[in-house]
Amino acid sequence: MSASSTAEVPFVPKTKVGRITDFVDERVGGSGILREFGRKVFPDHWSFMFGEVALYSFVILLMSGTFLTFFFDPSMAETHYSGSYTPLTNVEMSVAYNSSLNISFDVRGGLFFRQVHHWAALLFVASLGVHMLRVFFTGAFRKPREMNWVVGGVLLILAMAEGFTGYSLPDDLLSGNGLRIIDGVIKSIPVIGTYISFFLFGGEFPGTAIIGRLYVLHILLVPAMILLMIVIHLFMVVVHKHTQYPGPGRNDGNVVGYPLGPVYAAKAGGFFFIVFGVVALMAAMFTINPIWNYGPYDPSPVSAGTQPDWYIGFVDGALRLMPGVVNDFHFEYIIFGHVLTLNVLLPALVPAGIIFTVLFTYPWIERWITKDNREHHVLDRPRNAPTRTAIGVAGFTWYCVMWAAAGSDLIATHFHVALNDVTYWLRTLFFIGPIIAFMVTKRVALALQRKDREIALHGRETGRIVRLPHGEFIEVHAPLDDYKQYKLVGFESPSPLAAQPNEHGVVTPNEKRRAALSKWFFEDRVAPATPAELEAAHGHGHHEAIESSEEHKSLSH
Repeated sequence: MSASSTAEVPFVPKTKVGRITDFVDERVGGSGILREFGRKVFPDHWSFMFGEVALYSFVILLMSGTFLTFFFDPSMAETHYSGSYTPLTNVEMSVAYNSSLNISFDVRGGLFFRQVHHWAALLFVASLGVHMLRVFFTGAFRKPREMNWVVGGVLLILAMAEGFTGYSLPDDLLSGNGLRIIDGVIKSIPVIGTYISFFLFGGEFPGTAIIGRLYVLHILLVPAMILLMIVIHLFMVVVHKHTQYPGPGRNDGNVVGYPLGPVYAAKAGGFFFIVFGVVALMAAMFTINPIWNYGPYDPSPVSAGTQPDWYIGFVDGALRLMPGVVNDFHFEYIIFGHVLTLNVLLPALVPAGIIFTVLFTYPWIERWITKDNREHHVLDRPRNAPTRTAIGVAGFTWYCVMWAAAGSDLIATHFHVALNDVTYWLRTLFFIGPIIAFMVTKRVALALQRKDREIALHGRETGRIVRLPHGEFIEVHAPLDDYKQYKLVGFESPSPLAAQPNEHGVVTPNEKRRAALSKWFFEDRVAPATPAELEAAHGHGHHEAIESSEEHKSLSH
């Protein structure tokens, strides 16, 4: 047989689209990439959708923001309004505010797209925050995903920066007050604060350049960095494979779920349109940021009852909680001719610094305490890591106290209480709220663990009371299926790790501190039921074997 007769006949697509696709694939090798990526298996759980919501919200932001850039003019030059909103006719304002009003009232679909953009921004930050809480409480940040956790923290900071820069662009009274607060925080930085403010605003606040500079940050630099972080995050998800919740057949060496193509591709496409539809419905039904009610920014008045968007509220709340004087102790000093304003600098920088420092370093802190350097691909139930869960709730409570303080004036007016009383209570909660939250959360988690252990050993309560032949009354317990039982007993419960000597046989002070933290972290552990305990409990007169006859039913509740 000749070589020509055995040669493979080259594939020739029959359609024009097929020929174009084949031409591109031969030059970029896209089919191999799609084939490999489409085979990736992803587990299925409702809590994984928060990351998808964040991604889809960002896509909506890009689309709606592109539309708005066609009509927005980021200039602080002065003009007089002559648009459709007659209450502001001939009012002096900046070109930026004028173009924002024109988008709202004179551009077809402009107000709808403005509100889509704003609602999507709030949803983006919210879903990103909830996604990171899910990752924290389930331990998904452990090896090998520590760096991906850091990427998520950077994304959260960038999302807040993107939201704040966009919030400030309309140059209305509300956004101008927010910029004034930022200016005060910058100026409180010793020595260099006034110089930074001068260069940022292009002169004395409010200057003439800040809107244009924020515009460049908002549409170019920050979105590009967010896109880069998203690409890195998704790349790491593919490389490390997706985490999964515990269950029969699931372990750190496999992933149980569905392939990306076509199952998850179809689900993701449908879910995107659901998110888009919800955001569009909110934009059409609920007004957000009505800039025409606030008027143009004027540095002279300060409006009451104003709050920033919720994700920046904790900084404003910390500023409101900080006292100017405690007894005779003042927080403002003059050092070498420079004013040091600690009552602004401390609340603006220290709480945020603590939150993000702990956020970025926590994976390494826990790994140091536990000395656990294994790879983890199966998630923890939050109740099975009570100390970690309590730490997370304590931090979240601390954040919420500061966030609530940003609306202390509205709390006082709406509930008819004194503003000073609200402030004093929130100051108290600032210190003791996280402690109470930690203690309560840990006790609840341990109680849930004990309840799970009881159910695993004795079955599920049915509420039926029966009488045995010898007269004893007992409650009938129904047996658990294998999946539910595995869920209750299939987890690790490490015990405190004592201090270990180094290679020279010396227990260092640092190791003693680690051992003390390990004891605090694990000392109240509830060990899962062992196979021997399960066999003994299920084989020794277990209640679920008792049949419920008619005479027994007459004695039941």
